[in-house]
Amino acid sequence: MPFLFSTGSTTHLGLPKTIKSCLVENMPDPECWKNHSPGDLDHALPEVRATPVDAAVDAARNAAPAWAAATLDERIAALLGCQATIRSAAEPLARRIAEETGKPLTEARGELGAAVAKFDFAIEDARRFIADRTVSDGPHPAIVRHRARGPAAIIAPFNFPIHLGHGAATAHLLGGNPVLFKPSPLAAVTGAEYGRLMADTLPKGVFQIVQGWGNAGRVLCVHPDVRAVCFTGSIPVGLSLAKELAADYSKSLALELGGKNAAIVCKDADLSLAAAAVADGLCLTAGQRCNATSRVLVDAAVLDDFLAALPAELARYVSGNPLDEKTTLGPVISAAAVDRYRALTALDVGEWIVRGAEQARVEGHRGRYVLPAIALCRDFPRLAASPLHLDEAFCPVLTITPFADDAGAIRLHNATPFGLTASIFTRDHARFERIGDALRAGNLYCNLPTTFSPSTLPFGGHGISGNGKPGARGFVRFTADEQAVQWRKEGT
Repeated sequence: MPFLFSTGSTTHLGLPKTIKSCLVENMPDPECWKNHSPGDLDHALPEVRATPVDAAVDAARNAAPAWAAATLDERIAALLGCQATIRSAAEPLARRIAEETGKPLTEARGELGAAVAKFDFAIEDARRFIADRTVSDGPHPAIVRHRARGPAAIIAPFNFPIHLGHGAATAHLLGGNPVLFKPSPLAAVTGAEYGRLMADTLPKGVFQIVQGWGNAGRVLCVHPDVRAVCFTGSIPVGLSLAKELAADYSKSLALELGGKNAAIVCKDADLSLAAAAVADGLCLTAGQRCNATSRVLVDAAVLDDFLAALPAELARYVSGNPLDEKTTLGPVISAAAVDRYRALTALDVGEWIVRGAEQARVEGHRGRYVLPAIALCRDFPRLAASPLHLDEAFCPVLTITPFADDAGAIRLHNATPFGLTASIFTRDHARFERIGDALRAGNLYCNLPTTFSPSTLPFGGHGISGNGKPGARGFVRFTADEQAVQWRKEGT
């Protein structure tokens, strides 16, 4: 299988390769490149040069002993310094995210706010999970302590170019591991600016940016001196990583590989609330979120009423300049993303009740803008064989399928190997619990969008969506090795 570094989508049945794929098969990585703003293709960002991977790993390995020897309190103090640095730079970083990735500025500011808050959550988790623990009920005095693993590779995606990788990075730093942070090449300038702030605040070699494309990512992850990998990206790459790292079974691997997330609208749901949540889940970040809503399952008894409520909510999302505070719908990241959107919306699986469209220019700027597209698919067996059901869309494309009863909703939901997030809309909490207990999902919500994934909770996928490790609260547990220490009592 070709090794394709990407950030969250699958490819199936001849669709164009995932937009987030950063390696062209049989082609070497570029030594340097320039990204163009997807909101204004005439605007080029600064040139980025690839990082020599071996030299970066050597520097991390040299920094590892002193960082591992630091106490947890010393590491916490260092991370608090990083927090102050990132907080002071939040606005320029948010503007850079909007410029380089097309994420609307209001969303980018939210990402930076979450990144700043992540320090506090990670520190609290470190004190809870990896502080030394005295054991008094054994035959001898004992403690359980945690040993740093060594350099950790963090492969970050373009859609949350700081926040998602940053969560893993803070946890690994607290665990005593130097971090090699590889941004998506599609958000390389953003990653470089974030990385410089972190690196300048920490001891030399403890935090480094590794720029590059697919081959650089692979070399970094398989390097024998890298002792942990956290990858957010596509299923093909995650599978390839798991296979390639299997022989080095002491190396920790955390995978977050995307979703085919469904909103289940029951017959007793608040339909206005459900329609608003579906519009949010479809349109935030132009659908380029692993927890985006790409399926809606609606009780047939309320299908027409739900469809009637949806247009007004979709109308809140209007294409605009990502750097404009009023913009609600930004562009997709690349030409390949537009190609995939075009391919998905050309499929014949039902009735396209919201046709969608490409917008070559918005506010006078050439960009990669697309509008939400929604297909009503009453014939589920026909839909089930289509990429619209089989693949993560990673663009604002949605299918709506009616069901006859709650058991039918469960069957439709679980008719996919993904298992990241799911939302159930009902006024009956017992119904929510009954349906929810039967769903394959790492994150389950009642009357909330599938995208509502706060840093206060764990975040990880079941099935092919991941191995349950990468996100949010508690991740620090996977960053250090537990060691049991005991000694003979005096006089025995």
